[in-house]
Amino acid sequence: MKQLIEKANTLMEALPYIRRFSGKTFVIKYGGHAMADEKLKESFALDIVLLKSLGINTVIVHGGGPQINDTLKKYGIVSEFVRGMRVTDAETMQVVEMVLAGQVNKEVVGYLNQHGGRAVGLSGKDGTLLLAKKLLQEVKDDDGSVSMVDIGYVGDVVKVNSDLISTLEQGKYIPVIAPIGVGPDGESYNINADLVAGRVAAALNAEKLILLTDINGVKDTGGNLLASLTVAELHRLITEEAITGGMIPKVICCADALKEGVKKAHIIDGRMEHAVLLEIFTDVGIGTEIVK
Repeated sequence: MKQLIEKANTLMEALPYIRRFSGKTFVIKYGGHAMADEKLKESFALDIVLLKSLGINTVIVHGGGPQINDTLKKYGIVSEFVRGMRVTDAETMQVVEMVLAGQVNKEVVGYLNQHGGRAVGLSGKDGTLLLAKKLLQEVKDDDGSVSMVDIGYVGDVVKVNSDLISTLEQGKYIPVIAPIGVGPDGESYNINADLVAGRVAAALNAEKLILLTDINGVKDTGGNLLASLTVAELHRLITEEAITGGMIPKVICCADALKEGVKKAHIIDGRMEHAVLLEIFTDVGIGTEIVK
């Protein structure tokens, strides 16, 4: 009986959030260990299907770094990274597009549909969903000066065709987006999935941007988890080098999305079962909430 009461209490705790978010849009970046562990894949799929059944529109943007690394290794291609961004030449771009738009995208779609969802897989090239341009990466030199580095077919999002996503949402579908953009001459661009998620969230005026990661959330210089942060505090943590490497594009995309009208951003631990539901429908949450 005690367990039944606890379940009832959990539902009651979730009720005000369900009411608040019904009809809203969440953009969720899916990546890291949550995409590699079979139990976590199922957990994520169930979370998304439940959100959709509650009337919450969900848009998934997925990564695929480990899968890309494995395939590049098979082809004998060595990757380099600049501030968390993969240097992408023409040969690497072919592999990236094959893995993201083919293998990974269809696997995510398959899991969602297998668990009762109506997922549709897209890359940024479908319906010119993600118009892109070449991204020059900012690098700080040893003398403290800043230079812009060309890292190949790595792109930035110029425009999101939000009408395509809205049409799918109206049809009760769950869009699943591979972060491949299309340039003005039809060329493919590898775009950081966190960046894509942030731009998509901004274009849709989303209620929430949620990034699944392989850490608990954002931490301070002492390694303590920060439950809530402002954009100004994020920039301070970058300056203090509490946030480094691959976490930098994650927090920057959150800050940019908030400036463009997204209500809240969340960085949560995707290694935890039902991480999305625990962050959204509980009073305490499990990761870091970022506000403007």
